[in-house]
Amino acid sequence: MMKSRKSRQAGISFFGLVIVLVVLGGLAVLAAQVFPTLLEYQAALKAVQKAANEGSTPVDVRSIFDRAAQIDDIKSISGRDLEITKVNDQVVVRFAYNREIHMFGPAHLLLKYTGQSRTTR
Repeated sequence: MMKSRKSRQAGISFFGLVIVLVVLGGLAVLAAQVFPTLLEYQAALKAVQKAANEGSTPVDVRSIFDRAAQIDDIKSISGRDLEITKVNDQVVVRFAYNREIHMFGPAHLLLKYTGQSRTTR
């Protein structure tokens, strides 16, 4: 008498694989839309820091930022959107803006970006 062993297959089914691929594809599309906004935010931080270091008056700071924004293709904010203050005789520049990314149907992803220049000592 031979005993037959039941072997069980382990792994993911085709339907499970399709679901995983759809989810990963959706995340990849979303990441591809968010990544340029992160690059723009980093460029805005760099431009704000440059403007705070080189400018001494609000007009100077705004014009320096606008020139840097034109070079780095920053479209979400401009020099007039900056909040410029002085702290301990140093110029501090703050900014905030929102970016909205359409996902599907009525769904949107809202990204809120804020930043400020670093003070140097």
